[in-house]
Amino acid sequence: MMLKKKITAALMEWHNTQNNREMPWKGEKDPYKIWLSEVILQQTRVEQGRTYYENFTHKYPTIQHLAADKDENVFKLWEGLGYYNRCKNLLFTARFVTNELKGRFPDTYADIVALKGVGPYTAAAIASFAYNEPYAVVDGNVFRVLSRVFNIDTPTDSTEGKQLFTDLANEVLDKKQPGAFNQAIMDFGATICKPMAPACAVCPLQKLCEARQHGRVSMLPVKNKVLQKKTRWLTWFKLQAEGKTLVHKRSSRDIWENLHEFYLVEATEKTTWTRDLVTQWCWNQLDVKKAEVISISGVLSQQLTHQTIKAQFIEVQLPHIPPSLTEYDWLSTKEIDQLAFPRLINLWLDPKKRDSLLF
Repeated sequence: MMLKKKITAALMEWHNTQNNREMPWKGEKDPYKIWLSEVILQQTRVEQGRTYYENFTHKYPTIQHLAADKDENVFKLWEGLGYYNRCKNLLFTARFVTNELKGRFPDTYADIVALKGVGPYTAAAIASFAYNEPYAVVDGNVFRVLSRVFNIDTPTDSTEGKQLFTDLANEVLDKKQPGAFNQAIMDFGATICKPMAPACAVCPLQKLCEARQHGRVSMLPVKNKVLQKKTRWLTWFKLQAEGKTLVHKRSSRDIWENLHEFYLVEATEKTTWTRDLVTQWCWNQLDVKKAEVISISGVLSQQLTHQTIKAQFIEVQLPHIPPSLTEYDWLSTKEIDQLAFPRLINLWLDPKKRDSLLF
């Protein structure tokens, strides 16, 4: 127990005297803005999330502003962040709080964690930062700090490990200043007890750190699971006819749900597209005999958490809108500019980068 109290005191001392990590949401007490920042930062680096947070709080200063806007506008602002189910849950919860809770954000951990898209970590962050409730946040930074300081090799991604580290985080939590302590341990993990090359030489916990004493810092934390990644081959056909372009909204439970795309063909292996093959495809699949192939891109790659995406883009001018494709949306360039697309498609649409991708 004495060791835990010393660690708590040392982290608070570091936070109050040396922690210079600046973030726009740091010290925020508005539960809406704390919630917004936490949702944005899920699976997102702080450097990237900062701009999105500032854009969202500027356009939607209150949860009521967010709830009132159209889905398409919110998804467009979210564009590029990935994991779009977060944005879907963000809208649902904003409207639930506005309409069902009369605009009053919940003020207890139990009610916060009951919100759609809000897990224990986010609920603990909101409860401690906004309401000073004594709930410890447990993220990757916290796992790393605790596993090293206490020299624990229980896998952090195991059921046992998650419970062990959650209990331990709550034991070292400063109950009088939970918000400040949670900020301290997260910042400490991000700036001192880093995954690679931790700053052990200047670490204020070096004399308390059991992993350092046993030469095991680089071996911790431990994870059990190794993600099995698959490769998907996607070909998007930008089909144009009668001054418009075919656009489709993804609605299945898959990556990029609710975002827009062009006509998609997915294969289990790479297809070597040539102009003749594209022309033949248009004849066989679309019943169009006079398709003009404008361009075929090189292969673009994007690494997602569980899969690698390999993509190509083929631009085709059709003589007319095929009867087989009338159920799709055919939109003008101006209308398309208002829609949200996956990052890969935006990369290809960027005129500054597009020429280097074509052949």
